Amino acid sequence: MSSTQSTLRPPLDPHEAHVLVVEDNVSNFVLIARLLAFMGIQKCEWKTTGWGVVEFANTMPRVDLVLMDLRLPHDDGYEALRQIRADERLRDTRVVVVTAQGSTAELQKAKAAGFDGFIAKPLDADHFPDQIRKILDGDAVWDLGM
Repeated sequence: MSSTQSTLRPPLDPHEAHVLVVEDNVSNFVLIARLLAFMGIQKCEWKTTGWGVVEFANTMPRVDLVLMDLRLPHDDGYEALRQIRADERLRDTRVVVVTAQGSTAELQKAKAAGFDGFIAKPLDADHFPDQIRKILDGDAVWDLGM
């Protein structure tokens, strides 16, 4: 089942994409940033908490994709998503979960909350760039890993 919202968005060239990673773990962010850079994404910003995510995102020229951890200090990923969807400029932005909480129940909860995809940690460095390319192409990725 793909999200109708995803199909309405035009595909994005990775070299042109602006990505916001909301992740409180430095090692995880470094891995994600390196994998994004490997696939040509050079415009990558980092936020360590869901609190103030809209204000931070609005300092960026644009945001094409948000990679969101769920377990964050202050506002968690679900609250941050609610704030993003309530913002006029950001409401249609692709927001994908990247979490260690990789269970079927968490995936279903994320889908019901309105996320555009789900990628479970630990990230597969061989598979992650393909997952991001699919997302940028407008396809849904709901992956529990394994």
